[in-house]
Amino acid sequence: MAKIYLPYGSVEGQTAQIAEYIAELIRAHGHQAEAADLKRSGDTFPGGYDGVIVAASVHMGKHEKFVADFVRKNRGELERLPSALISVSLAAHGDEQSAESYVEKFEEETGWHPAHVGMFAGALLYTHYNFITRQLMKKITKDKGSPDLDTGRDYVYTEWDGVRRFTEDFLAGFTAPPRQAQA
Repeated sequence: MAKIYLPYGSVEGQTAQIAEYIAELIRAHGHQAEAADLKRSGDTFPGGYDGVIVAASVHMGKHEKFVADFVRKNRGELERLPSALISVSLAAHGDEQSAESYVEKFEEETGWHPAHVGMFAGALLYTHYNFITRQLMKKITKDKGSPDLDTGRDYVYTEWDGVRRFTEDFLAGFTAPPRQAQA
């Protein structure tokens, strides 16, 4: 049984939901998983883990600084263990080139080049934004040609099946414990 650490940075909560979903999937496959909000848990990598999946959201074209700080500080461990990066952005919903450029910038900034990278669409959470942010996000969305302009509702773009497949691919390198026969 493998023990996987999932440190994440989330501003509006979608990346946190993705990290928690991945933790549940890992447990369902017979492994242990701990999702940790880096805002609360700090930038120290706890010992005793067999793998790590770092998840970070993108805002204003960049991943959270505190996630990049965590990666820089713990790069040796991230390179030693099986590890992955999950990048969550609105760009991953239809603008793959921008989503890829965010990951490339993160890799350059941190020096970490994970073997596994997942780029997942986040959410447009109009009802969570203040008035100014809501109007700014509506303008950006309109300029991109999206019809999702109703600020009275939220739009979740995360493809959960893709997250599941990514997680299962990552776990393929670990051996699951044998299932106990039921009496």
